[in-house]
Formats: sequence, C-alpha cells, structure tokens
Amino acid sequence: MQFCREKLGSVSRTLARTAMGEEKADLVLIGGKLINVCSGEILERMDVSIKGSRIAYVGPDASFSVGEGTEVLDVKGMYLSPGFLDGHVHVESSMLTIRQFASAVLPHGTTGIFWDPHEIANVFGLKGVKLMLEDSRGLPLQVFMEIPSCVPSCPGFETSGAQVSLEDISEALSWEGVIGLGEVMNFPGVISGDPFLHEAIARTLEAGKVVTGHYSSRDLGRAFQAYAASGIGDCHEGVSLDDARSRIRAGMYALIRFGSAWHDIKENIKAVTEARLDSRFICLVSDDRHPETLLSRGHMDDVLREAIGNGVPPIMAIQMATLNTASNFGISRDFGSVSPSRFADIVVLEDLKEVKINSVIACGRVVYREGQLLTQFEPFPYPEEIKNSVKLRDLPREEDFRIPVQSLGHARVRIIEVIENQVLTRHRVFDLPVLNGFLSPSPELDVAKIAVLERHHKSGNIGLGFVKGLRIRRGAIASTVSHDCHNLLVCGMSDREMARACAEVVRMGGGMAVILGDQVLARVELPIGGLMSDEPVEVVSAKVRKLGEGLKEIGCDLNSAMMTFSLLALPVIPELRLTDRGLFDSVTFQPVPILV
Repeated sequence: MQFCREKLGSVSRTLARTAMGEEKADLVLIGGKLINVCSGEILERMDVSIKGSRIAYVGPDASFSVGEGTEVLDVKGMYLSPGFLDGHVHVESSMLTIRQFASAVLPHGTTGIFWDPHEIANVFGLKGVKLMLEDSRGLPLQVFMEIPSCVPSCPGFETSGAQVSLEDISEALSWEGVIGLGEVMNFPGVISGDPFLHEAIARTLEAGKVVTGHYSSRDLGRAFQAYAASGIGDCHEGVSLDDARSRIRAGMYALIRFGSAWHDIKENIKAVTEARLDSRFICLVSDDRHPETLLSRGHMDDVLREAIGNGVPPIMAIQMATLNTASNFGISRDFGSVSPSRFADIVVLEDLKEVKINSVIACGRVVYREGQLLTQFEPFPYPEEIKNSVKLRDLPREEDFRIPVQSLGHARVRIIEVIENQVLTRHRVFDLPVLNGFLSPSPELDVAKIAVLERHHKSGNIGLGFVKGLRIRRGAIASTVSHDCHNLLVCGMSDREMARACAEVVRMGGGMAVILGDQVLARVELPIGGLMSDEPVEVVSAKVRKLGEGLKEIGCDLNSAMMTFSLLALPVIPELRLTDRGLFDSVTFQPVPILV
C-alpha cells in the first residue's frame, strides 16, 4: 500500500471546502482532548476532520464533515497529540531496513524521522544513500534524509568503503526528500576552517536547507562559538547541563538523546528543570535503538516517558518531540502540530504521563489501533552487490593479533576505557603483562584486546589496541557494525578466539558473533552492507536477544553492550579510539602509539 502526502498548494481549496462542510472528510476523530503544542493547552471535546493526508478542521462538533464514506474514530476521553518526530537517527543502527523500522516505530507514535544514513554511505557512498531513500518512498512514516557530511568521519586516519564528495552533496541536495546536511562530525575541521567542510556547509545553506551538528568537545568557549558561527543549527552530542545551556544560548537546537546505550536526558534536561531555560530550542531524539529495545521499550514514546520521568511537564515534553523538531528543520508549516492544513499525523493517547498509545494516524490513515499494525510493507529488492560487502585480503590468523614488545614482565600501555550508557571514552594508561614477548590482555584488570580490520578494499590494515570496561572475561566478539567506517571490529581475551570470531562474521557476509572456544554462542546475520538484516523486526530482535545472552556468558553484562562496542572505532568522539590505522587521540586529533 502506497501512502501519498499532497503538497498544500494543490489541496488548499479542498481543505477549505471540507472545513466549511461543502466537502466531506475522509476521517473524523470525535471528542478528544487536544494537546495544542502551539499554545501549550489541552482543549477538551475537540474533533479533527481529515481530508486526504491533511487536517481540514480542528474544533468542537465536526459532524458537518461526516458523510457516507467518512470513517469516524471515537476518541472520547483520550488525548490527541501530534505524531512524534525523531530529530536524529541512523536507521542502519537498528539493524533493520527502513520498512521493518517503520513497522517497529509506528505503533510507538513515531510518524516522522530525520535520518542521516552515514552508516551505509561509509560502505557504498552516494549509491547506498540513494537506495535507502528509494526504500523509504511511499511509507506512512515520513522520512527526511540528510546527506552525510563526513564520509569518512576522519579523513587520513581511517579507511571507509567510499567517500562522499562535494559534487555528491550538491547532487543529493536536489533530491526530493533531502532536508539538509548530516551531522558535521569533524568539528576540529570546522573550527580550523577546513575548505571541504565549509564549502559543504555553504552549498547546503545556499540551497535553503539545514546543517546538522555533532560537537563532542568539552570546550564551550571560542571553539564552540566558532562551530555555531559556521551555520550549524543543532547538536545531539551534549551530555551535561552546561552542554545543553551553551547550545540554547547560542540559538542552536539542543537535541537530547535517549537510545539503547546513550542515556543523556537525565543531565541535559536540567537546563529546563533546574536552570529554567526556555524549552523551545530543545528536541528529543533517539540516536539510536536496537530492535530489542524498539520492541520491549518503544521508540519516541519511551524517550518521552524518560523526559517526563525526569521532571518535564508532559505537554512540554511532547513539544520537544513534535513542534520544536519541526521548527528546527523549518517544516512546521506541514508537521509538528494538530492544526488545520498540517499533515494528519496524530497519536491517540490513553494516558498522557505514561504516553500509552491507543491509535496512530499517519498520512491521514489509521495505521495502528489497539495493539494491531494495520498496514504491511512489501520488501525492497536490494541488489546482490549490496549483500556482498565484506572483503578482507585474508582471513586473520592468531599471529595477526599479536603485539610484540621489548619489555619484560610488564609494559605501559594506552587503553580505551568505555563508560556505560555514554558515547564518550577515557584515555587511560595501565601496566599490562608481557607474555613470551607479546602484550597480553588482563581479565583481572577488565582489559581485553581489540582490533579493527579494514574490510572494504583488501588493504590488510589491522589496528590493534586494548579496551577496559566491556567486562569480557573470556571468549571474543566481532562485528561489521563499527561506526562509522564499519570495518571489522573484534575484541577478546585470546588471539585464537578473536580469529575465530572474525571468520564467523566473514562467513555470514557481515553481522555480529559471540565466540567461546570453538563454539559460536550467538550470531546476527546482517547481509545488507554488513549493517542490516532483511528479516522481520521480531526475528532480528530474537537474534539480538540471543547475542546478549552470549555476551553475558563470556562476562559482558554492559547495558546495550554491542552498541557501546560499535563506537570504539569512531575517531571523532573523545577521548581515545581505534581505527584500522591504529590508536587515535580524539582530543588532540592525532594518532598515538600503543606504548607509552
């Protein structure tokens, strides 16, 4: 079933006639409590008349617009909210295609997303982005695409499968459905005047589109001001009250996330609950959620519950996930409120504080009601080349993971330390044991070995290092989901098991695997670019749940461990990361040796 959103100019007369009763509505909601995000009120006993994909009338008694062919939905006693908008998401990180993602999030009230597909772009470039955009056409979920700005995220220090050029950006900005430039992660480049980045920003602004941000530095002084002055309009990398406050004061939208692994609402939202700042420049986002989280906790409805649970009044929280987001992207004329002329994307809530959803209307049709998704999506025909993306020069051997040193007994080593439920890492230094002339991991110190293998061009590059905080006691894990270049990332307590884990992921054509000895404890096949599955969300969720059980068996009980693990190769987030070219200090933006 195809869903079509009419341009306002083509239906303005029809909407006006419907509001006057001269034409009959296609769908009418009767007797709801309207959450008016424009005025901040709840209006009792309100009806909504819908014609096509848009709202014609909002007010008391819409019986004049009911005809023989009109569908009537009784919503007495329930709340009418605008459809929720996720202002920053990478659908690939859900491990689902956009159609499966839509089937997972629509029941949770999400009717629109702003998608930066830089994951698939790092594997296949603009070709991958175009495929994702084509896959999203005709869905009730409104997809706004952002063209990736930093592919690779850190040129010269990592190897991606493809690059996105200025010519690519200019071409894609003309595509229907493209709303702007994806998160500009190379913030040192922006601050230092990098010609490529500033030309990409300039072309986007000249096209009348938005530029989205990613400022992960703790420097909120002149460097932050320089970043904001470049024309970048929002940022989702804040983790503290000061971060949120600095963005709001600079006229930048603070995008506050609550995903599977990134729990930033508690601290950021203090900008409203403690500092009492105006909330109009705050948007709630997911960035990102695994399929198990989507099914067990939800999507933007769960983000809203978290904000409300941290002291945000429900109407204000809903503004942060609807009107504020639409305003950020300059589309409030069409989205973000239950108002005449806007698209009929409406969430019917049984309980406001608990964000309990009864029904969802998207693109003017009821797509979910009382536990049942009412529409199905045909699978998109991805070409075979998209399913053949794991290309190593050779399968790794045990000796490929060995790190020789001259020291006896112990050696001083730089180590990546993960922080549970945060994207940041710490740059630590530890004494690690030296066994037979090679550095060794240490279960006692919670330090495992980690490696990144280039998997796009058969270069044979292998970056080696150590990581603390994953709580792995034995075995190994491997994944082709490793942001943002998505090379083959592997971690473990023995070289043999690490090699075995890599071999299993290569055999699957991409995905994730947990190994103990010679046994495969769990696997998730991700054949589409090594990032996504073409299976239903329920099937993928079950496999991810099994993966979590396998991780616990080898000692890793970290919340959303694979999502935390997948970011260890992303060199644009402080403090220390590992790419296929070695350790990278994300504070100084320089490679560093493993030995101190």
